[in-house]
Amino acid sequence: MTAASSALRTADSPERSDASSRALLALPERLREFLAADPLADAAGSGPAIEVDAPFTGERLASFAANTAADVERKVRTAAIAARAWANRPVRERAAVLLRLHTLIRSHEELLLDVIQAENGKSRQHAYDEVLDAYNVCRYYGVTAPRVLRPQPRRGAVPGLTTTRVDHSPLGVVGFISPWNYPLSLGGTDLLAALAAGNAVVHKPDSRTPLSAVLVRRLAVSAGLPADVWQLVPGEVEAVSAPLLDGVDGLSFTGSTRAGRAVAAEAASRLLPTALELGGKNPMIVCADADLDAAVAGAVRGAFSSSGQLCLSIERIYVARPVFEEFCTRFAEAARALSMGAAFDYSCEIGTLTSAGQLDRVRDHVDDATARGARVLAGGRARPELGPYFFEPTVLVDVPESAALSREETFGPVVAVHPFADEDAAVRAANDTPYGLNASVFAGSKRRGTAVARRLDAGMVNVGEAFAAAWGSIDAPSGGVKASGLGHRHGPEGLLQFTRTRTIAHQALLPLAPSGSLTPERFQQVMTGALDVLRALRMK
Repeated sequence: MTAASSALRTADSPERSDASSRALLALPERLREFLAADPLADAAGSGPAIEVDAPFTGERLASFAANTAADVERKVRTAAIAARAWANRPVRERAAVLLRLHTLIRSHEELLLDVIQAENGKSRQHAYDEVLDAYNVCRYYGVTAPRVLRPQPRRGAVPGLTTTRVDHSPLGVVGFISPWNYPLSLGGTDLLAALAAGNAVVHKPDSRTPLSAVLVRRLAVSAGLPADVWQLVPGEVEAVSAPLLDGVDGLSFTGSTRAGRAVAAEAASRLLPTALELGGKNPMIVCADADLDAAVAGAVRGAFSSSGQLCLSIERIYVARPVFEEFCTRFAEAARALSMGAAFDYSCEIGTLTSAGQLDRVRDHVDDATARGARVLAGGRARPELGPYFFEPTVLVDVPESAALSREETFGPVVAVHPFADEDAAVRAANDTPYGLNASVFAGSKRRGTAVARRLDAGMVNVGEAFAAAWGSIDAPSGGVKASGLGHRHGPEGLLQFTRTRTIAHQALLPLAPSGSLTPERFQQVMTGALDVLRALRMK
């Protein structure tokens, strides 16, 4: 079986990926055709071969030649040349590429879903969350970039004499290092804001999930993006990271807090503009007057979407004591009712974890918690008969603070539920973490929920929802506080962070200094009087 056509073997193949009795999964025909065209040639370098495995079965999906340091240096140089011509294109032309990309994503929607599922292992409904995000990003920046990047007049130092404008120019080449858990959202369309701002990008998608980035890049090129403006450099971290950081003019990293700190330290040595979205241990608070049907449904979405492999995933739930038992009963029932499996359709609600490492981490956290006295209300087991990395949606109570599950990000379909006596205690517990990415509040009214939300240390807080309301509000910035990151994606902020801001001020008639008959003493009197007038008129 060649690398170009190394699709998963069909169910009638005599080969098995393990000793279990499960049948091997057949790929959709459109995905087979895509893989047969050797798509990873678009991202290949000159290094050793890296295999891309399908988490549903653990079998090889494709392979590519890793990028080396020399490959990265070459592609950074190519991107820098392409960036100059791209930056000189009118912003409306750049934005129009994103709107055409929106149309092409629509016409390739099913293939994109296939690719996301094949390389990541999530269910189709959770793969569609990524496609929704791609539509949002394309539309939002395609429509707003010309307005946001337009030079803005500002009030001058002396009204009538000083004319001031602020403009935004691209950084040049922006490096993107993206993770495996959302290969389209974070590895394919997250960088579109940087492109709309006039930058070229050198993009290291995770080597486990490069296919989504390859596909959406192909669509972007078909939509009019110059191919050299988006360079792909998947490969081993040790080979790729150093030349990438050395060569780019700005950086975006999404991944663990530990890796993010190392990247930030390297970027700081060059004073690179840097955006970081890092880990989270995200809480949900369920107040005594909350609608429990809505809260349980929100908890299911928040804890188990993408098998819990979501930076915004809810891993801790704090429930008012009067409704704690009822919430736990309903939530455990809902978790047990979720259908798991490998399917390229909507027949399964929960997919698989993406790797053996993720499975080990999830299993270790659950085993450690139960050894310390935690009780499992639902799940708690791996499901090897479904596939090598499946783990059941898991609900635990009585998880002690000493358990790793209480403090460390699990990044799997596991959530601990705790009772609280009053909302002050709930807020203290929710904030008792080094992280601050996402949080959720369910309360009996918008007013009460919002009041609780304002007390939470998180960059995003959802009231009456788990994560989708804040993330989907794409006109608003998305990002973390504390150890969860720096900078933002989405909103005007997500565009402007990839630009250099410049103030241009023109002074007419008189300088802002003593001159001619305007002695220093007279200059002081005039300026102090003028500023008093501005204050009295409440002029900014």
